[in-house]
Amino acid sequence: MALYLEGVLVALKGVPVTVGVSFAATVIGILFGFVLAIMKLSRSRVLGAIATVYVEVIRGTPVVVQALVFAYGIPQLLQAHGVAFKWDRLIIPAVLCCGLNSAAYVAEIIRGGLQAVDKGQTEAAYSLGMSHSLAMRIVIIPQALKIALPTFGNEFVALIKETSVLSYVGVVEILRRGAIWNAKTFYTFQAYIGVAIVYMLLTIPLGRLIKYLEKRMSTG
Repeated sequence: MALYLEGVLVALKGVPVTVGVSFAATVIGILFGFVLAIMKLSRSRVLGAIATVYVEVIRGTPVVVQALVFAYGIPQLLQAHGVAFKWDRLIIPAVLCCGLNSAAYVAEIIRGGLQAVDKGQTEAAYSLGMSHSLAMRIVIIPQALKIALPTFGNEFVALIKETSVLSYVGVVEILRRGAIWNAKTFYTFQAYIGVAIVYMLLTIPLGRLIKYLEKRMSTG
């Protein structure tokens, strides 16, 4: 039992990195995802095509492959073209990778939220003399964000689990902590059970909180 507890305590040391990367990636994902959603809904076919291709490429490739491209592929490509480049800290490509990956999914969430707002709201805004951009800022976007807010929470929970792939590029998060401890002690089962428990300690309470907030918002 003591070994299982030790495995949990070791994995807990990776929580700050996991949560920090997940939070930063969620912020990047929401901001860039909003831009992608607007591009997809715009009247410009070029912008719509660019956003669609981006979303399809990101959603069609594994996160671990994207992490390897960001951490090792991009520096190698730049160096091959005579640009001396190396990440100062692997946490930077990790955040960028997770954030840009999340943006592809968030874009669809926001697009769905914008399209879910009743068209009568837009017509009412226009009847009050609002321009399209003003109606979007004051009327449409706030309602769309309210609709999509619970899904943003689910995306954050999903990101916490997805950051486990960052162990493949050397980021010392929860899974990496467990793997290092396993390599030192050879307590493989205890190490990865500890990792699993720590992930559950993070995701299960967050999932319950999101469901509670979702019910409160739907009631309101």
